Amino acid sequence: MSQRVTSRFSRTSLIRTRATVLAAGLGASVVMGAGVAVAVDTTAASGIAGAVGAQAAAQAEAAKAQAAQVKKAADAKKAADAKKAADAKKAADAKKAAQAKKAAQAAKAVKAKKTVQAAAKKKVSWVDPVKSYKISASFAQNGGMWASKHSGQDYAVPTGTPVLATHGGTVVKAGGNGAGDGPAYGNAVVIKHGNKTYSQYAHLSSVDVQVGQIVRTGQKIALSGNTGNSSGPHLHFEIRTTPNYGSAVDPVKFLRAQGVRV
Repeated sequence: MSQRVTSRFSRTSLIRTRATVLAAGLGASVVMGAGVAVAVDTTAASGIAGAVGAQAAAQAEAAKAQAAQVKKAADAKKAADAKKAADAKKAADAKKAAQAKKAAQAAKAVKAKKTVQAAAKKKVSWVDPVKSYKISASFAQNGGMWASKHSGQDYAVPTGTPVLATHGGTVVKAGGNGAGDGPAYGNAVVIKHGNKTYSQYAHLSSVDVQVGQIVRTGQKIALSGNTGNSSGPHLHFEIRTTPNYGSAVDPVKFLRAQGVRV
């Protein structure tokens, strides 16, 4: 009786022990499996995270490179614009300098022209005693009309032609009887010009000035005529070194030396 019970008990205990060991083994297997699964999931997550990180890094590097290219292009455009502006300024400055030089040269040319004109005007401050004429009897010409050689230059003009002062000066003789030089001159005028130079106008039909009057170059002083010892209407013109007869010099040569075309 006791042996049977013991044997039964032992068998039961053995079964329970085996069941416990089996359960423990099963539990260990389940736990181990779960661990393996967790390990697999962690590795996969790490791989995904690494791939994402690499992609983000690549994108960041690409963005950085693109930004660098954009900056480089912007810097190049800025430099090109600056060069273009500098070139434009240089061209504008060069144009301005050229214009200033041209203006200075033009001003210089105008000044030079005015100087020449002033010099010419100063030199040609003498004029013909009449504006339109024909040359007739000349200085020192021989002829029966004069007691000696001809003392002046005759300008053939109609009676009433305006007679002009060949140069500015002061009237020292005016009137009939050759203004004191004799009846052969008819009505006459003598003007003092300075530097021992005098001009005489004779055979006048009328006299428009009086002794002491100051006249200017080209001013009308009389009208031509045919008075005195004259064979026809004309103006007798002399250049003298004194106001009186006998001091005459070649009037045409004198006038030409002053720039007058006779």
